[in-house]
Amino acid sequence: MNLMIVEDEPRLRNSLAYNIPWEEHAIEVVGLAANGLEALQLAERKMPDLMLVDVQMPEMDGLTLINKLRKRPSGGSLLKIIILSGHDNFEFVQHAMEYGVSKYLLKPAGEMEILQAVLEARDQLRNEMNQWRTTAELERKWKEHLPYLQNNFMLNWVHGRYKEEEVLARSKELFIDIREDAQFAAAVVGLDPIPEGDTRFGMEDQELLRFMIRCLASELLSSSFCRICTDPDYDLLLLFIAEPHRDPNEVMLQINNTIVKLLSQTKVVLKLTASAGISAGTGGISDVSCMYAQAAKALQERVVYGHDIAIPYRDMESTYRQDISTMPQMEKLLEIALETADETRAMEVLTQLWEEGLSLTESSEEFHEAVLYMNSMFTRMMMKQGWRIKHVVNEDYVYFENIKLLNTRALTWSWLTRTVQNITAYMRKQRKSTTHQVVKEILSLIDQEIDQEITLHTVADRLYVNSSYLSRLFKQEMGVAFSTYVLEQKMERAKRVLQEGHKVYDAARLVGYRDVSYFTKVFRKYWGVNPGEFKS
Repeated sequence: MNLMIVEDEPRLRNSLAYNIPWEEHAIEVVGLAANGLEALQLAERKMPDLMLVDVQMPEMDGLTLINKLRKRPSGGSLLKIIILSGHDNFEFVQHAMEYGVSKYLLKPAGEMEILQAVLEARDQLRNEMNQWRTTAELERKWKEHLPYLQNNFMLNWVHGRYKEEEVLARSKELFIDIREDAQFAAAVVGLDPIPEGDTRFGMEDQELLRFMIRCLASELLSSSFCRICTDPDYDLLLLFIAEPHRDPNEVMLQINNTIVKLLSQTKVVLKLTASAGISAGTGGISDVSCMYAQAAKALQERVVYGHDIAIPYRDMESTYRQDISTMPQMEKLLEIALETADETRAMEVLTQLWEEGLSLTESSEEFHEAVLYMNSMFTRMMMKQGWRIKHVVNEDYVYFENIKLLNTRALTWSWLTRTVQNITAYMRKQRKSTTHQVVKEILSLIDQEIDQEITLHTVADRLYVNSSYLSRLFKQEMGVAFSTYVLEQKMERAKRVLQEGHKVYDAARLVGYRDVSYFTKVFRKYWGVNPGEFKS
């Protein structure tokens, strides 16, 4: 959890921040403030879970600060406050309790007493958060998001991301009635291109049209027979669910008639036409992803048959043509592996593409069409990243220009594997370059501002990133934690300044310590001797 310390006395503030082993208890100090006004502004950005607050402070006292924090929309009860005060006045304590303060400690409180009070407040906050998760408000919010969760579940299902037992478990959680032995079929619906000269709708109206056709489908189709989903690739995804005892042919006939009626009503209501692709037949839970791919493939055939038509999927004569319906899904998996520079996973997907596609082609024409598909797929992926293809694939660029040069299966496989290796290597190189630049900026900032107080959070704010990401990035690249590196640089700089004959006060100021006694303590802990002894 995150802790903010609000104390106007610099020595005590630094002692609270750095002498108590917060990290050992999974508590991170995210901000230090010298008065209530400064703390109020800092709290808006840092969103602390816990606050250690002094009462008597300039500009804004502690009780006023707490009162204002409690009145914020983002304040609420999910913020625990411990007061550290030199006043044992009953009125102060009474006001503090009214504001929901967890603990009221009197100065001078010991470090262990302060740590224990913060840990108790942390545990109290954890318990309250656990209780909050089970409240009616959370349940209400969950139900508000239920349609989105159901839609997301259906998309993951049709894309083959769930096993059968996962489908049954998740559907039950989301109140979707799915029987293990039910029959399923899939269809996708897409609005046909708007005719030239029709000025009623523009590109900006596409989302409105998709919403309207979904509303129309909801009116026409029974929810017990059909689940209606939005699909990023199509205007509608329809998943039909039928009783296990029904004749599959009758089910498919009903589905075809239902979709034809939907297309007809779309033309009447929207004054636009739409087409649909329908899976070849019904199947079980594990067959849904295949049926979705069939429906998608069938819809592509409207290029041949024209618009305003419902097209059932039909098996192609060629083995290769039959299997290519699964390639868009495999292409997406390959793209994800390449974008994450996961060479092992990319090779696994490429091997599957090869075994289920290219290796099954029955003629040179089919083979080169498959290679052309792979060529265009890699080209799209590299152009999407904004790369120059020649810079990525080097001498293999000649094959991208002329795939006819790939005249054997062995040569083609070699080219495919090298392309995957080149893309993943280039992706790692690009990311490494970006990472080095960020770390370089951090090191430069530390070097230039070594005479100031430098924390992970202030640097993160300067670079407009979050501190967790910056901490991991710095540790990964430099091999040490950010705070450790800053301390090393400050102590090395202080040592050099003292060796040059400067006073202890000057050394402290030049490395960002305004409190000389605190600097002396840190210096002695780091080097094992006092600054004055080191200088002499």
